[in-house]
Amino acid sequence: MQYTYNTTGTCSQRIDFDMDENNKVTNISFLGGCNGNLKAISKLVNGWTAEEIADKLLGNTCGPRPTSCADQLARAVMLAQQKQEENAEK
Repeated sequence: MQYTYNTTGTCSQRIDFDMDENNKVTNISFLGGCNGNLKAISKLVNGWTAEEIADKLLGNTCGPRPTSCADQLARAVMLAQQKQEENAEK
């Protein structure tokens, strides 16, 4: 399933990604932000589960900001996983 997450507190504005029924995340793309770094993050975590991404990236900050694009990605995949679990229960 495809997800879109609107970021807050970062230079990037949006994150788009796919998540399958096993919570594996692929096709990650950021709108805005540090293009090269975000392309690298997207390639590095492609195919990881939401849990793996959250374990590595959640809480990562950018300069004086309390969040970062990587932290926002972790939040996005955790939210998507929660939505998938809720839909599975229905």
